[in-house]
Amino acid sequence: MDISDWRKKIDELDRQLVQLLSQRAQAAHEIGKLKRDAGLPIYEPDREQTVFSNVRSVNQGPLPDRDLLRIYERVMDIMRQIQQEEIAPHRTIDGSSDTELDTDVND
Repeated sequence: MDISDWRKKIDELDRQLVQLLSQRAQAAHEIGKLKRDAGLPIYEPDREQTVFSNVRSVNQGPLPDRDLLRIYERVMDIMRQIQQEEIAPHRTIDGSSDTELDTDVND
């Protein structure tokens, strides 16, 4: 494969990553609803450690565990933000939510 072929492969992998991250974000959004209804905290350190252990256990490289965990730390930060939006969404002047996962938005 030449550089062009590898770049096409990376582009396809990026598309797959976006789809998977969007699915993960939707799951985090739904968990945020459940946490809100149950009065549970957003941050659950034990769950975060479980996620880190899970991804480390399936990592076959070449990405070192430390770099994978740095990526997942950021992913988890963003997922907590999504849950925070579900529990205490920012409101616009007209009282509507400005969250991108608003179910009333049809785009």
